[in-house]
Amino acid sequence: MGFTFIKQLPTPDEIKASYPLPPKLARLKQDRDKEICDVITGKSDKFLVIIGPCSADNEDAVCDYVTRLARINEKVKDKLILIPRIYTNKPRTTGEGYKGIVHQPDPEQKSDFLAGLIAMRKMHIRAIEESGLTAADEMLYPDNWGYVSDILSYVAIGARSVEDQQHRVVASGFDVPTGMKNPTSGNLTVMLNSVYAAQHPHAYIYRGWEVETTGNKFAHTVLRGATNKHGGNLPNYHYEDLNLLLTLYNERELKNPAAIIDTNHSNSNKQYEQQVRIVKEVMHSRKLNSDIHRLVKGVMVESYIEPGCQKIGEGIYGKSITDPCLGWDESERLIYDIAEY
Repeated sequence: MGFTFIKQLPTPDEIKASYPLPPKLARLKQDRDKEICDVITGKSDKFLVIIGPCSADNEDAVCDYVTRLARINEKVKDKLILIPRIYTNKPRTTGEGYKGIVHQPDPEQKSDFLAGLIAMRKMHIRAIEESGLTAADEMLYPDNWGYVSDILSYVAIGARSVEDQQHRVVASGFDVPTGMKNPTSGNLTVMLNSVYAAQHPHAYIYRGWEVETTGNKFAHTVLRGATNKHGGNLPNYHYEDLNLLLTLYNERELKNPAAIIDTNHSNSNKQYEQQVRIVKEVMHSRKLNSDIHRLVKGVMVESYIEPGCQKIGEGIYGKSITDPCLGWDESERLIYDIAEY
């Protein structure tokens, strides 16, 4: 038999009971959820800025970063909604390398899933307590949803997950905005099919239960660029790309047409400094076309305290150990620039 069952982990309810979200923070999250949902549905004309580290690898540095965001949020909250990225799972195409705090609460040690689940909840809850900002995370493993369902205000479905049926049907049960990224091939129809699936009800088997969902009307698209057959990166944030996505939305019966632009990954050719220029081009496209203005609801930016990235073990505080990120100073200026558009 190819599987070795090591130990039974606590259920999501057991972990939540041991590390609960305090009622005051639960009410704060409810208010934040509504505010973000109102942007997706068009009730609010605020702009979403989903910003933070490529991976949330260190609780102190992440909470420091999010607290800094909170101070900026007070100055821009009339125009923007800042959603910190607290990404606790990292996809690895080859399976090698750091996989996120859920797998490795200590990046230099082997996997410890129980410690990782606890570290994940503690970090998310601490970040909310210290900043008043609820966060975004990526649902890399659908079975993990139960452990964070009460603390997240935004969920991303990655480029390598968006074609997977389990991700689609589990997302159909979420009650928070869920961004379905285009696949690495760049096929926009696949992405829109994923949105369609997530917006509709489903019945399926989940964690040993037969479940039914009602559909997630807040599911929407995320443009993150593509990779061609030669491994080259192809951006899809330009004016023409946004017009094409608008046309494709108009051809389909989808609720709440909305798009978020991921400014890193294949859109930036993984040149993290280019995120500033890309954000400004997206904002300019919104100015030029009222339909694009209504469609594009926000941007995603990879940002941390120190610019660039480092190898595991170097120990530079607030510097990414996965993909390179914008530094704090550049990120702060960028947020203020977005608010000026």
